[in-house]
Order: sequence, then C-alpha cells, then structure tokens
Amino acid sequence: MSASKRLLQLNRTTLMKLVVVAVVMFGFGYALVPVYRQICEVLGINVLTQGEFVEAPKNTQIDKSRKIVVELDGNAQGPWRFRPVQRSIEVHPGELTTVTYEVVNTQARAVKAQAIPSYAPQVVAPHFKKVECFCFQEQTLAANEARQMPVVFFIDPALPREVKNITLSYTFFEIGGAVQTASAKAATATVK
Repeated sequence: MSASKRLLQLNRTTLMKLVVVAVVMFGFGYALVPVYRQICEVLGINVLTQGEFVEAPKNTQIDKSRKIVVELDGNAQGPWRFRPVQRSIEVHPGELTTVTYEVVNTQARAVKAQAIPSYAPQVVAPHFKKVECFCFQEQTLAANEARQMPVVFFIDPALPREVKNITLSYTFFEIGGAVQTASAKAATATVK
C-alpha cells in the first residue's frame, strides 16, 4: 500500500471518529435538558411549575383572636406637607400590613429629608417590626415633587394583650439644607 493510500485511509478513519464524537456530543446535549429537569424534580430544587396551580403560603403566625388599632400620624419640620393617606387601620398581630404616607415638597428647590418614627405607648417599640420603610434612608425631593411612600410592617404577636391601640408617628425633617442639581453644581463651579 502506498503512502498516499495509507494517508487517505487514516484521514477517513479520523473523519469517522470525529463524526461519531460530534453525534455523541449532540445527543448528550439534547438529553441533558430532560435529565437536568428530572434530577431537579427528584431533589426538589428549581422546580418549574408550568400550568400547575401553587397555593400561596399562609402565615400561621397571625393571631386572629385580637385586633389592634394602629393610628397614623405625620409631623413636618420643613418646607413640605407630610401626612398618612389614612388615619388608622385595624390589624391582627403577626399580619403583614402596608400603609402609605404622602409628602409634597412645597419649595421651588430640591430638598433632602429624613423621617424618624416614634411609637406610643413606648412598650410597643420592640414589637413593631418594619419590613420596608421610607425612614430607612434619606429622601431627596425635587422642586414641587409629590411622593407616596409605603411602610410595610407587622406587630409581633408577643405584644402584651392589654395593648389595644398603637400610634405610629413620623417626623419628617430637612437635613443638609438645599440640594443642588448637577447643572447648578456645574454653574457654581464655573463662577468660582
């Protein structure tokens, strides 16, 4: 057998091996998706519930045997109007509740503000659990901006039984004076 025929035979053998490897790799990639789904389903992770109804989890920590009236209050120390959207709400201890406060900057300039909460009676403070609150961070309000800000909270069921009314009050006050916009900062820098 000549060298060219041997080289041709070796090339055909290599080509056939490469075709077999490519077919096996394609088959493995094609089979990987259903195998992955089966493994995830068996292990209970990353389960896709296509077309199935999944019941929302229920909070079993809610004490339905009692109601607490939460009165909402807002105090403004600065150039704005600040108030709760509703004055009071009835909640069960352990129940996740959302209330909304509204603030309106009445100035023709941007302002930075912060809200500080307070509770009455004072025994409530460790039992009033805020999940989300505008008071967690400073707020920057543009000139004449109005904003609705939510407070998501629940009252710990360990709250003493004699407490039937709670007052949640926020004082909203200006911090750091006027806030300069980027264009105002640039204009100030060019004047200097």
